[in-house]
Amino acid sequence: MTDTPQGLLAGKRLVVTGVLTDRSIAYGVARLALEQGAEIVLTSHGRAMSITKRIAARLPGTPDVLELDVTEPAHFAALTAELASRWGRVDGALHAVAFAPAACLSGDFMAPEWADVATALEVSAYSLKALAAAMLPLMSGGGSIVGLDFDATQAWPSYDWMGVSKAALEATARYLARDLGPKGIRVNLVAAGPLRTIAAKSISGFADFEALWATRAPLGWDVEDTEPAAQACVALLSDWFPRTTGEIVHVDGGFHAVGA
Repeated sequence: MTDTPQGLLAGKRLVVTGVLTDRSIAYGVARLALEQGAEIVLTSHGRAMSITKRIAARLPGTPDVLELDVTEPAHFAALTAELASRWGRVDGALHAVAFAPAACLSGDFMAPEWADVATALEVSAYSLKALAAAMLPLMSGGGSIVGLDFDATQAWPSYDWMGVSKAALEATARYLARDLGPKGIRVNLVAAGPLRTIAAKSISGFADFEALWATRAPLGWDVEDTEPAAQACVALLSDWFPRTTGEIVHVDGGFHAVGA
C-alpha cells in the first residue's frame, strides 16, 4: 500500500478487536495501522487476554490490551469510560469477533438447538451493534467502523449457522450505516476469501473452500496471506472513503463475481 507522507492513519485513534494470533486479519490491521501513524488499543477477554498480550508485544510500541467480552454489557460500558478517559475520542474500530459452538458448524444444519444458535448470533452479529453503541459517544466528530465478513449470499459447505450469523452481520451493518450516517459514522464490511486462521480450523469443510477458490478466483488466492484483507480494512478506516457506508468490500480474488 502506498504511504502518504504522514501515514494514511496519522493521528487516528483506533480500537482493534479479535487479535489472537499474528496470522489473523485483525493482527494485520493492527500492524498496518501502527505503520500508517495510528494509535491503537486491542481488546480481548478471559484466558485469551494473556495470548493477546503476547501477540501485542510483537507490534510496534506494544499497544495496551483492554478487556472486552462482547456478551457482557458491563464490559462495553467500561471500555467506553476507559477510552473517554484515555483519549477523549475514537476515530475508528475494527470488529473482528465471531464464534459459533461446534454444533453450529457440524455440517448438520438441523442439529443445533436455539441456545447454540443464539450464542453464534450474539457473538458474531449483535456484537457489531454493541460495539458501535460503545463507540458512539466517542465519535462525535464522525468515524469509521469496519467489520470482517465472509460472503453470506451462498450456502457454503459446513458453514451452516455461522453463515446465518454472517448474513445477520451484513444486515446489521446496513442498518447501522443508515442510523449512524447522519452522525458522520461510516459502517462497512470486508468480505475476505478463506484464510487459514484459528476460525477456519473449526470449519469441517474448509478444504472445500480452498479447492473452490484455487480454481475460480480470477486474481488467484493465497489462503495464507491476510495482507490484502488487512489493507482494505485500513483503507476503510482512513479518510479515503468519506462517502462510503453500508458497503461490503470483497477481498476474495474476484471469486464472488464469477459463475461456475
